[in-house]
Amino acid sequence: MDNAKSDFPSLKNHFLLAMPGLKDPHFSQAVVYICEHSEEGAMGLVVNNQMDIPVKAIFDQLQLEYSDITSTPLIFFGGPVQRDRGFILHQNCTQKWESTIEISEDISLTASKDILSDIALGHGPEHSLITLGYSSWAPGQLEEELVRNSWLTVPADSAIIFNTECENRARAAASSIGIDMNKLSFISGHA
Repeated sequence: MDNAKSDFPSLKNHFLLAMPGLKDPHFSQAVVYICEHSEEGAMGLVVNNQMDIPVKAIFDQLQLEYSDITSTPLIFFGGPVQRDRGFILHQNCTQKWESTIEISEDISLTASKDILSDIALGHGPEHSLITLGYSSWAPGQLEEELVRNSWLTVPADSAIIFNTECENRARAAASSIGIDMNKLSFISGHA
């Protein structure tokens, strides 16, 4: 058994909240849900940046049949990598799809078309968030950004992803650890 791997401080199932000084326009005020983090790098999805694309546009593009949709949820910008590829973050349920990966006891990630077919017909998971693209970090890159105070790390909460209005997710995640995002400084300090 490799002890180095087991001792790696993974941020899987955490939120990254963009700090005020983060200059990358893709991540300004972003809340990123970390799906994987290891010595090989990290992968996550932005969960608070809706695009002006309704979900049914994806159903139409993929030629999926869909039931009457009374409200039209929007697609999320998951990140700047592979922006033509879809990812569905959803609450765990008994049903499994082709490429479902369980991230935590209540959150899974699926990137196969079969879940979209089920969502289109109202047979998918009760709560889901559909993204285009994802966010990724090379080995050591996320750790360097954390040292530079680019991100605030917060344990993830599925209620923030699935039951909190998009525009309130950053504030809700920060307040879950007692921080007011409005009071954070643009300047980082080291004690």
